[in-house]
Formats: sequence, structure tokens, C-alpha cells
Amino acid sequence: MLKPLGVIMDPIAGINPKKDTTLGLLLAAQQRHWPIFYMEVTDLFLINDKPYARMCRLQVKDDEKGWFSCDKETIAPLTSLSVILMRKDPPIDMQYIYATQLLDKAEQQGVLIANRPQSLRDFNEKLFTLNFPQCCPPSLVTSSIHAAQEFLLEYQDIIAKPLDGMGGQSVFRLRTSDPNINVILETLTANNQSYMMVQRYIPEVLAGDKRIIMINGEPISYALARIAPPGETRSNLAVGAKGKAIKLSQRDIWICQQVGPSLREKGLLFVGLDVIGEYLTEINITSPTGVREIDAQCNINISAQFIDAIFPNA
Repeated sequence: MLKPLGVIMDPIAGINPKKDTTLGLLLAAQQRHWPIFYMEVTDLFLINDKPYARMCRLQVKDDEKGWFSCDKETIAPLTSLSVILMRKDPPIDMQYIYATQLLDKAEQQGVLIANRPQSLRDFNEKLFTLNFPQCCPPSLVTSSIHAAQEFLLEYQDIIAKPLDGMGGQSVFRLRTSDPNINVILETLTANNQSYMMVQRYIPEVLAGDKRIIMINGEPISYALARIAPPGETRSNLAVGAKGKAIKLSQRDIWICQQVGPSLREKGLLFVGLDVIGEYLTEINITSPTGVREIDAQCNINISAQFIDAIFPNA
């Protein structure tokens, strides 16, 4: 008998079922008659070196009026599961780190964790890109306001963002004529105390910030180009961007080939690459999204492809 699949996520009652990628993954698992158990991060616990969780049997539906139901909560060892999908959204705070350490125990005892807990700890989604400098725009990671000012003088037009941001939070476009340069850099660095990333602005962002889904190091052939609304620099769906599915370009495929082997090596089975123009800008490893939009526009089922990829390991 197939051991159940577990999912750790933010409260399922609060998701947008039309767009939620985790729901898509669970629907695909359920269609294969895979039992599913639902958990939140605070449900995990250890007894000595044995990982357990409070969990409930989950049923999901592709229905915006009622997309889930849960049976009565039970307590079970994580080793009663074959696979655990770690789909908790950032921030990557200490509670998140502790959860990955508990999941290490489950992995050591034979449970497949997607994505690998150690890699979730080790790789910042922005810094990880710089492992592939041949794919990236000119970039600087610094806590120095002066260094960022020098970078701006060199490139004239830059993007500045915190290393721990998500959904377009605190992302600024700066040009040399901007009167707010100093206050923005002071805010982002907490007056030279916190790291930020600055990158040369890529004007091709007007055509869309592409989200490329990678399954076990291989790309899906369509990306979601997220196009910013008028007057907005950021192209995140969370701030009102529109998503348009497009075929991968040859450059996109080349970037995927550069990154894919490292993702496989590090146990990063489900990843979202962000590509603007010809440049890699982020590697999303925590809970990448965009799957439902691509599926709807291209009549494909990315979630099913992912479930097929991990099913042999169950």
C-alpha cells in the first residue's frame, strides 16, 4: 500500500484556490489516489530523535467555493509518510529554520522531502543566482550605502532589494537623478547594518519577468511572463502584474541548462527561476508559484508532471 503524502503549508483556508500552486500539486496527487495529510509548521515536533506531527487527512477539490475538507486531527510519526512537500511561504525566519531541522530527521529516516531541508536553509533565493554569474546581470551584495552609490554611478539605473524580500516587497528602481537615493539605501541597509542586493536595471522587464518552472532540474517548456501594470516597476503578481504564458527562448533554455544540474544535486525538485530578458534574477526554492496560470493558458498539467517525477520515490 502506498504510504501517504504530507504537505506543510500556510493555512489552507486562506489560499486563493484559483491560483494556488500547492493546491494544484495536491489535486494531482489525489487524482492518483495518493492519500494526503495536511500540516502547518507549528504542528511538527520531536520526541528524542523521532519526528512527529499533528496532521489531518485532507481532501481537496478544484472549487473556489470549497476547496478542502479535513478529517479529525491525529498524531503520527513523519516516517508514516512517503513524501513531504515543504510549501511554507517565506519569511525564512528562525521558526522556518527550526522546521527544516526537524524535517532533516524525517529525511534521515527515509522520507523524501521536497525541497531538501538543508538546501532550503543553505540557499538564499537571491544570492543563489550568483552561483551562476554567467547568467546574471551586474550585481552587488553589500550593506554599504557608499558601495551602492558607486554602483549606481557606474550603471546609472539599478534595482535595489533586500535579500529576504518576497512578492516585490521593498524593491526599488534608482536612477542617478532620483532625490530619494540616500533615504532608500539607508532604509534597505538599516544604515549600513543589513545586506541588500543591487543589480543593473534590465529594461526588458517591460516585456515581462518570466517565471520558469523546473522539475528535478528540467524546465517546463512554457514560462509565465509577469507584466507590470502601468506606472509600476515591479512585475510580481502580488502587486497586480498580469501573467502571460510564453514559450521558452533559446537563452531561457541555456540558463536552465546552467542551473539544472545544481538543482538536482541539491535535492531541489520543484523550483521557479526568474528571468528578465537574458538574465537570471532569482531562484525560488521555498514555494514557487505560477503553475496554475501556465496550466490554464497552455492546457497542460505541470502539477501532474511533478507528481509523476516523485511518485517512483514513494
